[in-house]
Amino acid sequence: MLKSILFVVISVFIYTGCSDNKKDVIQEANSMVASNVYKLRDTQNRVYKVTKKADEFHIEGYDNRVVIYDIFATWCPPCRAVAPHLNKFQEEFKDDILVLGVTIEDDKTDADFIKYADKYGAHYPIINSKANRAFTNAIASSINVGSGFPIPLMVMYKNGKYITHYAGAVPPEMIRADIRRALGKK
Repeated sequence: MLKSILFVVISVFIYTGCSDNKKDVIQEANSMVASNVYKLRDTQNRVYKVTKKADEFHIEGYDNRVVIYDIFATWCPPCRAVAPHLNKFQEEFKDDILVLGVTIEDDKTDADFIKYADKYGAHYPIINSKANRAFTNAIASSINVGSGFPIPLMVMYKNGKYITHYAGAVPPEMIRADIRRALGKK
């Protein structure tokens, strides 16, 4: 990845010559850096369009909100334990955050996830789409946790920019404090 980005940047400099307009050269190089668009469908058939550019994940229509991607599996006890806390944060911070549960399971139906949500108090959108695996791998790669990352893996962004992440069970107060800090609240 680094080699291909370096190749693009060097190519831009070679083909643009000795321009004294550095801003144009940088913009051209940035436009050549790959970006990916993930269309994530939840169990209610709502679609969330997430654009990855470099290490940022921008979710269309949710600017200025803290977005928490809860990467989970229904069989995972710590995932089940954190679900009601994430739900409580979604209610507490209402229009300031968006929690999206993103499953790593490929063999579950929407009905399976609705049952999970009811049983464990996960009343925030749960993503069950074909893009899940590619999306979760992209997030894991961007925060350097590798492809065999632990779950739950909760990753927090604001305006597409990485804030923090948690691997495994963590105290809810730690998550709340980071949400408040990201929102500029004490």
